[in-house]
Amino acid sequence: MDSGYLGVLTLRLEMPWVSNLKEKRALVRPVVERLKVRFPVTVARLDGLDAHDWELIGVATISNDREWVEQTLKLASDYVASNGEYRVTAEESAVTPLGDLLGYPDEDDPDTGSPAGDEFLTGLRR
Repeated sequence: MDSGYLGVLTLRLEMPWVSNLKEKRALVRPVVERLKVRFPVTVARLDGLDAHDWELIGVATISNDREWVEQTLKLASDYVASNGEYRVTAEESAVTPLGDLLGYPDEDDPDTGSPAGDEFLTGLRR
């Protein structure tokens, strides 16, 4: 059993008609800020900050409920796609068990044992 899930969504926004960075920021920044208010997510502008015609934004959320994480990312994606003067040209999402990210042993695997094992506790003390 996993203790939680991390969901990550990346969206590439394109606006080829924009001619300068100020104009692009005026389109991207409001939707990024509204996402933070409307959904329990963290949002960051990841790439394309110096390009005037595209930008990559990242959205992340965490919970103990995988379905909730997936639904939250879907709602965030739909919101971005329908609330801006840009095109979403690429979208990727992933939901990862926290145990996989943190290197917790798999309780169901007899070779690794339970998270209360000595190796796990030693890793936490480092």
